[in-house]
Amino acid sequence: MSIFREVVKAIRITLVLWVLTAIIYPLLILIVGQVFFPFKANGSMMPNIKGELIGSALIGQQFKSERYFSGRPSAIKYSQGKEAKLTGKSGATNLAPSNPALLKRILEKASNLKDDNIQPIPDLIYTSGSGLDPHISIKAAREQLEKVARARGVRPEEIVFLINKYTEGRFLGIFGEPGVNVLKLNYALDLDELNRQQNKS
Repeated sequence: MSIFREVVKAIRITLVLWVLTAIIYPLLILIVGQVFFPFKANGSMMPNIKGELIGSALIGQQFKSERYFSGRPSAIKYSQGKEAKLTGKSGATNLAPSNPALLKRILEKASNLKDDNIQPIPDLIYTSGSGLDPHISIKAAREQLEKVARARGVRPEEIVFLINKYTEGRFLGIFGEPGVNVLKLNYALDLDELNRQQNKS
């Protein structure tokens, strides 16, 4: 009889813990996230000036046009099709420093940057561990400033304030280095250009 009671007790405890950890806790986290942090809880998705989703502020992506700041090089290929701008598989090349393919890629990237009068600093020629880093250093953004300003036909000073605005500080004030969120900055560039055009018309 005592064994039966212990089995029933164990089943009750299991059910209570299951309800707490599998239903109540996830539901509580979902509610807190949607009420207090909806942007972050839904993936930090960024729309463009047309209202179309262009990506997540948490995930880096490629920008080919000279009108935009470039993020860190990526060793991965972004997904193709309609979701190409929204998804990507993370991963590094895992190439050894002595690998000729790695050296060739770095030298080609450095050469291309020099052709654009951009100093080939580390975060513009080396990939990140995940391949999806959404940030570049302040120095990397400043190096690209002249190129972007020239392509957009504005003075560099008109873009500097946006770089400062989208520079994120150290995590908890002590971890890591300040970085510029490339997607947010590029979106802000398009929005600023649209506002200038509307003011002229």
